[in-house]
Order: sequence, then C-alpha cells, then structure tokens
Amino acid sequence: MAERKPIESWLTDMDGVLIHEGVPIPGADAFITKLRDTGKPFLVLTNNSIYTARDLHARLARMGLQVPVENIWTSALATAKFLDDQRPGGTAYVIGEAGLTTALHDIGYVLTDHDPDYVVLGETRTYSFEAMTKAVRLINAGARFICTNPDETGPSLEGPLPATGSVAALITKATGKEPYFAGKPNPLMMRTGLNAIGAHSETSAMIGDRMDTDILAGLEAGMQTFLVLTGLTTEAEVDRYPFRPSKIVKSIADLVERV
Repeated sequence: MAERKPIESWLTDMDGVLIHEGVPIPGADAFITKLRDTGKPFLVLTNNSIYTARDLHARLARMGLQVPVENIWTSALATAKFLDDQRPGGTAYVIGEAGLTTALHDIGYVLTDHDPDYVVLGETRTYSFEAMTKAVRLINAGARFICTNPDETGPSLEGPLPATGSVAALITKATGKEPYFAGKPNPLMMRTGLNAIGAHSETSAMIGDRMDTDILAGLEAGMQTFLVLTGLTTEAEVDRYPFRPSKIVKSIADLVERV
C-alpha cells in the first residue's frame, strides 16, 4: 500500500469532537490554536443547518474556541453550493431555520411556495404539519426534493429529537420521492469544503465521532480519517462496520501534535 502524503489540511466535525453539550472537549482549544498558529487550512463541519456560520462562530467563541467564520462549513452551505452549481438563480420552498434560508439568499435564490424548482428540507425545532403538507404537494407537482442531511435524530438535554432524516422519511412515504442529501455522509460536503479552503483530499484528514457520517464521508472523499471516542461511536462498535478509520484516538487532544 502506498504511503500517505503528509497532512496539510484538516476537517473536523464539531459536536462530539470539539464540544459536547455546550462544553469544549479538553484539547479542542489547543487543536484550533495550533491550526491557526501554523496557518494550515482547516474547516469545522456540522450537519446541523439551523445556524449560520456567523452564529456558530459566536457560539464557539463563548466557549473559548476561536474559529473564524470562513473556517466553518455547514450542511446548509453545502446544500446552497450544490443548488448554485445545479441551477443558478433558482427558486425553493424551504423548511428550515436562518442557517439554511440565509445560505440560499446569499446565492441569489428566491424563496417561494409558488411552483418552486426545489423543496429544501433542513433542521428546525418547529416542524409544522402545514409546512410538511405543502412540501408533499409541491413535490407531487414536480418540485425536486433536496435535504440538508440524513441525520434521523438530534441531541438535546432531554434526549434524542426527531431530525431532518426522520421528516424526510415522512415526506418520502407520502410522495414516493427520495431526497438528495447534501450533507454527511455525502462526500460532496467534504469536496465542496476542501474546495472552499483550496485543499486536496490526498493531503487532508477528517476527524469525527461517528462512523456512519464523519468517517464514511472522509473515506469516500479520499481523505485520511481519525475517529475520536468522545462522541457517539464507541471503540467496540467500530468492527460492526465494513470500513475502518485510518486511526482511532481517545480525543482531539491526541491529535494536537499531528498538526
């Protein structure tokens, strides 16, 4: 097997890698500081489409993690990039929050419920029956179905919440139309992110806490992959998957010296 090239660029998931339930994971600050000090290209990724990059920058800063806005890549931004490439200046009916609507506005999309090119489903804490009904009818009338990410549940202090993937399944059941998911594990999110920072997959690494999204996406995008054990996937669960990360480490703290 050919030896991998040195890692020049880093992509890392946010929840479960840098933070956990609103608290920085030990080593996260040192990792981000080392990346900024060395000037290596990097991105912090999240499948959550609720927040804008500016919102996330402010939230991370309150936790003591200084991540510039331009180093944050969300599934909403990946979705907007995909739509801008596919159909520039199009129209969309959107179910989602400011992270998604802002990303679509920024690429010049018109948000409408009148004969849109796309129905775009993202994360929201207020999924309404009325909005889902409208989405079903628009898709049945010919709108193409796009979803920011396939996550079926999301975390909360009270326990798991239904997330985008679960609502997408409901709409699919009602329409017979499967959505195109732009976020992880679609390697598209990795590739558009790499392009945004001028990086190449051969010299890039992906850090994540989930085998089924982070590691799979990194693998399919051609990157080295590091699984941290501070999130959802345990070491015992790794062998259940037909693929493996390049390396398993306890936490982000173990990767500071690799930068």
